[in-house]
Amino acid sequence: MIDVAIIGAGPAGLTAALYAARAGFSVLVFEKNIYGGQVASTSEVENYPAIERISGVEFSMNIYNQVVKQGVEVLLEEVKYVDLNGSIKKLNTEFGEYEAKTIIIATGVKRRKLGCDGEEKFLGRGVSYCATCDGAFFKGRDVVVVGGGNTALEDALFLSNICKSVTLLVRKEKVKGEKFLLESVKSRNNINLMYNTTVNEIGGVGENVSFVTVSDKNLKKEERLEVSAVFIAIGLEPDNSIFSDPIKLDESGYILADETCKTNVSGVFVAGDTRQKNLRQIVTAISDGAIAADNVTQYLNSQM
Repeated sequence: MIDVAIIGAGPAGLTAALYAARAGFSVLVFEKNIYGGQVASTSEVENYPAIERISGVEFSMNIYNQVVKQGVEVLLEEVKYVDLNGSIKKLNTEFGEYEAKTIIIATGVKRRKLGCDGEEKFLGRGVSYCATCDGAFFKGRDVVVVGGGNTALEDALFLSNICKSVTLLVRKEKVKGEKFLLESVKSRNNINLMYNTTVNEIGGVGENVSFVTVSDKNLKKEERLEVSAVFIAIGLEPDNSIFSDPIKLDESGYILADETCKTNVSGVFVAGDTRQKNLRQIVTAISDGAIAADNVTQYLNSQM
């Protein structure tokens, strides 16, 4: 029996683990992918206070090492099932069952998919959701980035340093990312912006991507682009289906909780991007982690 089980080892989950461990409780963290969550696949972090610039990998490893030094164990196990009813919470992974007095859900978000023909077929063979992870495989080649937010702009900038050309496909008439990122994109000679454009098909000759077909919504014409890779950055979505009974979710699937990070179920808390909130940034995820751990501490102390 552990005091605090945390699902997710991103900034929110690891911060919660740090604070809960320092409060004297036994803590176990579950992570299905990599430590750091979305941050680990970010090339550079430049908007975290007091740190002018740091790689996403280094940021993730720093907080992970800090947590481990507090005696917290982080298991690379995906939580498949939870039973949140009653005073004792149960979690099942592919390796066994665990029991905890409290749970903090910090599962973050996952990349949204395009849903076009060829996306699934060429996944890992030219279709990618992480430019910093896979960009090096396409050094000196022509690639496409799909999206109009900060992530798409950042991906285009990153890829422009290693690829021959980058075409940024934006579905709307303008991007919704930050102005300074857009200006940086426009300043690169090897980045081409295409607005009002949707992807119809990702195709290839043989096993790998070799082209995409796109449509211009205004001109109502289809065009074929010869490229070696398609990097998809069209937003994020939560993955909270295993918590939907009895945890309350909003219409988009985010967990409902106020600034106390308490869910509607006693002993269950939420932190980070997976909860309903206006701003999803590293700094707000870390804040959530600390707040969730503090309320867990109050809850556990009240049960003694």
